[in-house]
Amino acid sequence: MSALLEVEDLSVAFRSQSGTVRAVDGVSFSVDRGETLGIVGESGSGKSVTALAVMGLVADPPGRITGGRIRFEGQDLRAASPETLRSLRGHGIAMIFQDPMTSLNPVLTIGRQLTEVTEVHLGLSPEQARRRAVELLDMVGIPSPESRLDDYPHRFSGGMRQRVMIAMAMACKPRLIIADEPTTALDVTIQAQILELLRSLQAELGMAMILITHDLGVVAGMADRVCVMYAGRIVEEGPTEAIFDAPGMPYTAGLLGSVPRLDRPDSARLVPIPGLPPAGSQGPGVCSFAPRCGHTMARCLEKAPSLVPVGDARHRAACWLREARP
Repeated sequence: MSALLEVEDLSVAFRSQSGTVRAVDGVSFSVDRGETLGIVGESGSGKSVTALAVMGLVADPPGRITGGRIRFEGQDLRAASPETLRSLRGHGIAMIFQDPMTSLNPVLTIGRQLTEVTEVHLGLSPEQARRRAVELLDMVGIPSPESRLDDYPHRFSGGMRQRVMIAMAMACKPRLIIADEPTTALDVTIQAQILELLRSLQAELGMAMILITHDLGVVAGMADRVCVMYAGRIVEEGPTEAIFDAPGMPYTAGLLGSVPRLDRPDSARLVPIPGLPPAGSQGPGVCSFAPRCGHTMARCLEKAPSLVPVGDARHRAACWLREARP
């Protein structure tokens, strides 16, 4: 059976006053039905732009998909008409955006924003859509859902607004949901509640999920597989357990080393990654991580490495250290 979502050699560029920036450069991955794929990396690594490209939401100008293919259930989304993409969003693929306060319309009630989704995609009448909105708010754990339909977003807390965003994404029972930093700016307790909600809804509805985050702890508890992005490229991919147990790329090891862990005796002594990530891909002639890496060799500054197996064929890393080993 083919994958639910297949992304091949995807590239996205943005035009700026200083030139063209390759925000995503040759990214390939797939998501199977019911699977959770984690995409991790620092801010600016291309995670969110990749998600927007899959949804067909890259603003042109200044952005543009410059290459690659995106197939959902075998359908080429890059060749699809705008009408087909609008129909697919929400019904086939839904997205939970980073900041619910800026994603929700401040001048429309929560109820109207929920009913609009089901009226457009499911053809429900206003009465049916309102009943469905109550069911959705109840499903995501909002108390007294019927009485909250006529409230505006500012009347909800950050965690409640995120639950509303999840309800909107689940409204049409999509086959794939993209959660872009779903716990950003939430306190730890609320983060745990939101993640548990996503996990339970995914199990109940049988959806696949792409979980985009910079929090490796979230990935460890949620994802079946992980793609690590840096400067617009995937630099490591594989089963979650394999990557956490034996990272094959110095950048991944650096991410893991900068996170506190209770099972590590020296967990109080975090090791940050020196320097800052570049603004987009550096092109095929250099490893983008070389200026920050403690293992840089001459060839790292001559050609970017490709993904090669790390022990298991499912675990691959883009590093010349790996290609130098037997």
